[in-house]
Amino acid sequence: MIREDRRGRAVLDARRHPLVTVEADQVGVESRLIGRQLTCPDCMGVLAPWGFARPRGVRGVGSLRPRRARCAGCLVTHVLLPVTVLLRRADAAVVIGAALTARAAGLGHRRIAVWLGVPAGTVRGWLRRWGSRLEAARVHFMLVARLAGVDRAVPKASGSPWRDVLAALGAATTAVTARFGTVGVIGRVTAWQVAAASSGSRLLSPGWPVGAVGAAGNTSSP
Repeated sequence: MIREDRRGRAVLDARRHPLVTVEADQVGVESRLIGRQLTCPDCMGVLAPWGFARPRGVRGVGSLRPRRARCAGCLVTHVLLPVTVLLRRADAAVVIGAALTARAAGLGHRRIAVWLGVPAGTVRGWLRRWGSRLEAARVHFMLVARLAGVDRAVPKASGSPWRDVLAALGAATTAVTARFGTVGVIGRVTAWQVAAASSGSRLLSPGWPVGAVGAAGNTSSP
């Protein structure tokens, strides 16, 4: 069940563990966690190791067992979800991104499903959810580009909302990499890592986009 905390962040279940998006390198995450370098998104207190979430398989990633951390200040427990995956999805962000890109190129959900080796019903669900928020997502990514602090031209409309949102994501990725470099704390920065990081891993979650850009994240850049 997806809920939100008082600041609009995604919560994984009824126990209300807020989600924090972190880099893909789990060794790096563990090092920063032990080194008291991760802060609580609620009170800016220091996060400390607090066990692990349940392991699960993710297509495109393999086995995933997200770290959990507890704030020494407010005592809230957070799930540290790698930027390579999305909230409550069994497929990696890059797999879902490939499906959305293929749809923008004109492919139907059945062809995409065969290509990716994903059930057709799953792909259809992704496309329906994404198709219901194309303009909101486009605006979100253009805001990411602006907040990166790099002056970028607004992509020209292509006549296709699907292609337009991908163009906006491309502008956001270019702006982020121009400011922070092509390699960041998550490794080599890709468009779908920017999408996942800036959405707090909620790219296909109910209610997104809402509030400030990257409200659920814990890093200053992807």
